[in-house]
Amino acid sequence: MASFIERMCLHIVLVLSVFLSITQAVDRSNFKTCDQSAFCSRQRAMKPGQSSYRALLETLELSDSHLTLQLQNNNNKVRLLLELYRLQGNMTRVKINELKPVKPRYEVPDVLITDPPTEPMSVVVQDEHGVVLSLGGEDRRLILSAQPFRLDIMEGPQVLLSLNSRGLLAFEQLRIRKDTISHKISSTVGSIWDKIKSVFSSKSQTDTEEAGEKEDTEKHDEEKASEGEEEEVEEEVDQPGMWEETFKSHADTKPNGPSSISLDFSLPGVEHVYGIPEHADSLRLKNTDGGDPYRLYNLDVFQYELFNPMALYGAVPVLLSHNTHRTMGLFWLNAAETWVDISSGQGSGEVLQTDVRWISESGIIDVFIMLGPQPNDVFTQYASLTGTQSFPPLSSLAYHQCRWNYNDQEDVSAVDQGFDEHDIPYDFIWLDIEHTDGKRYFTWDNNKFPQPKDMLQGLLDKRRKMVTIVDPHIKVDSSYKIHTEIRSRGYYIKNEDGGDYEGWCWPGNAGYPDFTNPEMRRWWASMFAYDQYEGSMENLYTWNDMNEPSVFNGPEVTMHKDALHGPWEHRDVHNLYGFYVQMATAEGQIQRSGGLERPFVLTRAFFAGSQRYGAVWTGDNAAEWGHLKMSIPMCLSLGLVGISFCGADVGGFFKTPNAELLVRWYQAGAYQPFFRAHAHLDTPRREPWLFGPDNTALIREAVRQRYTLLPYWYLQFYHAQRTGQPVMRPLWVEYPEDIATFSIDDEFLIGRDLLVHPVTDEGSSGVTAYLPGNGEVWYDVHTFQRHDGAQNLYIPVTMSSIPVFQRGGSIICRKNRVRRSSSCMENDPYTLYVALDSQGNAEGELYIDDGHTFKHETDKQFIHRHLSFTANSLSSSDLSPDSQFPTASWVEKVIILGVQKPDAVTLTTTDGGESSVEFEFDPDTAVLTLRKPGVNAGVNWTLHLR
Repeated sequence: MASFIERMCLHIVLVLSVFLSITQAVDRSNFKTCDQSAFCSRQRAMKPGQSSYRALLETLELSDSHLTLQLQNNNNKVRLLLELYRLQGNMTRVKINELKPVKPRYEVPDVLITDPPTEPMSVVVQDEHGVVLSLGGEDRRLILSAQPFRLDIMEGPQVLLSLNSRGLLAFEQLRIRKDTISHKISSTVGSIWDKIKSVFSSKSQTDTEEAGEKEDTEKHDEEKASEGEEEEVEEEVDQPGMWEETFKSHADTKPNGPSSISLDFSLPGVEHVYGIPEHADSLRLKNTDGGDPYRLYNLDVFQYELFNPMALYGAVPVLLSHNTHRTMGLFWLNAAETWVDISSGQGSGEVLQTDVRWISESGIIDVFIMLGPQPNDVFTQYASLTGTQSFPPLSSLAYHQCRWNYNDQEDVSAVDQGFDEHDIPYDFIWLDIEHTDGKRYFTWDNNKFPQPKDMLQGLLDKRRKMVTIVDPHIKVDSSYKIHTEIRSRGYYIKNEDGGDYEGWCWPGNAGYPDFTNPEMRRWWASMFAYDQYEGSMENLYTWNDMNEPSVFNGPEVTMHKDALHGPWEHRDVHNLYGFYVQMATAEGQIQRSGGLERPFVLTRAFFAGSQRYGAVWTGDNAAEWGHLKMSIPMCLSLGLVGISFCGADVGGFFKTPNAELLVRWYQAGAYQPFFRAHAHLDTPRREPWLFGPDNTALIREAVRQRYTLLPYWYLQFYHAQRTGQPVMRPLWVEYPEDIATFSIDDEFLIGRDLLVHPVTDEGSSGVTAYLPGNGEVWYDVHTFQRHDGAQNLYIPVTMSSIPVFQRGGSIICRKNRVRRSSSCMENDPYTLYVALDSQGNAEGELYIDDGHTFKHETDKQFIHRHLSFTANSLSSSDLSPDSQFPTASWVEKVIILGVQKPDAVTLTTTDGGESSVEFEFDPDTAVLTLRKPGVNAGVNWTLHLR
């Protein structure tokens, strides 16, 4: 009876939590402010301009790869070790750690794709005040000032960036609590304990200190004594929250005491900074003076507020600065809870300046300074550190249909049939947690989904696919194979006492696998094998949700910070958890195919480097116009820090959209990288055909536009995988000197050549889009009307309008024969849209491979072609002569915008053949349409306009 009552109580709690999540917005009292976070409030109480650190220049050592130098805190005499690296690609790495920690501090593994290659530095000048180092070239210098410690990176006379210029470097050293033992013994033996501590302290120093360091220290002490200086050690006073902290009913024990770190950076001449997702806020980061800093701490926040710096599901500690002269980046490699303060205003000499301060709870200071100078240079630099966006299967760029939950196999079949009956294409249908046997992942509900392979085969016959959810909270049940295996192998995260950590989540009582353990990740990957995940097939892919991790009865709805991952506390690794879950899942999909097939994995929680493993979405948004608007800057911010495969739940997860909002969201989602509709369990059904025939037609058209553009989307992801350039990008990335673009976040570019301004206001009769580029031209993709760049253009809109423009000077390939899924369009023909610039030229690319395997890498099985229009001739040439891939696709039509009428059009091919081509010319729009050139898309050819 007791167990039954406990289960009923848990069920009531879970149902209540779901109900509350639907009926109200986020309860902010569940989540900390900086004032409620002991380390944040402690660090933020520091006053600028009072740096306690000096550089001990006599400890400087310079090798071929890096420089090391000791820093000393003038107050407590604790020493830090500074390491400076000049990295290839115009980057500098700064690491600061304790010189002699009582135990190792956490350094983030697995995020960097390799140990970054270094370049030699040389000393230009050195004296008692500091040292000047060459960073390559004649004018790039790093100036290290000794008292107080400060770093300045210079280019000629210009300061690009300063480190610790405000004196906010802080490094709370690990320590042994003073009353750990002394509180247990009488005060009468206090002096004996002091002697014992002295002995142990002396022994520790003898065991850990290098002889040369000891001699340097003694020599330095003698020199200071001879100068009459007194080495007084300031007694540190314990403050509340240093050894234990309570939030609501949750206690956070801190056995190693305070361990937070802080460092400030100053950016002269900079007004605009971006990045550090995930936040539901504007693209340009705001001044945090007088409010909370931006918080980076992966949390399960349902129905999040807009325009708020509070933490959300993912954390990428990368910030970009930009002005008309330069773009730079800061990558703060730390996986602990982190707060970022932004302060913009006047610097020295009345020059505009932005100051950025990073505060993390634990770990070390490990920061990469990416010096650009162009936006694309910063993207390349960051990609060289953490990798590029994985190249997804082509089908994953198409449309996805999801809700919590499709009820059973019959429901899945009916929805699938509904798309065919209403002539709306889709590629993936998704199943949420209710498809499992009692929230046991890797299983199926035998009553609702008794024949999963039959269901998957039915989809496969239509060349469609499915995604099922696999979350990282594992039901504690002795009859559940996944749980018993993890427990027997010791793979669960532990409590402080060594027992398995357990918390509440969807299955009730749940254990949490330690994904930081590579053995655990290997085992998890093996569970996706077809003989392990029963009922799975090659067209079944995966969704990792709740992987912040979400713990319903934990502090801030997540895991206790003193839980243990081997030797490390959860506080050290928290923001990495979702990264590792997605990593293991993606590896499982690759392994199940013998290394042949590309994976598709969607994750909610993420970190720097997550781009290597799949897609993300913006979490539990709401069916509100504000959330539709916010999807744009949220995805733009992610693209700037390497994660291009981003989308938002179309229609909003919570609440119920009216028909207008739903249509507008489909129109916006069709032009964002990840295109999925999703809805909460308790919302009314909202399949695209349930809002009347007129709205069905509008949604159908939006989805069809997505499918026609799949060749262009695929090309952009091919480039993202090779170069790290974002697919969906802010205008300033391509127009870095145009100040008018710096704060725009209601429109965006896809690649270089498509500009999109979705309609995101209720009842809108028009939008104003900024068309950038002085001297450039833009063409409305629907009407072919030509517009000059560098202007704000008012565009009247109706419910069918999706304002999209193609850049003059570009060539975009489309497939205009839309079928039930992208795979059904594999061999269909292309239509080329040639938009001429003001000089009558244009160029573009076409990329083709099999759409799903790694053969483009392993066997060079792909086609990559350059398309060029110049001197009234359009030609296709091979960009990769050493690759081969057969294609049945051909060029069916060419539409040329901004051209004069020719007298004749002829086609020549590499075999010397020449033939005439039919054409039509519309003098009102200056559009030339060439019909049925009939040439294979993979060969060289030229069309001549005579």
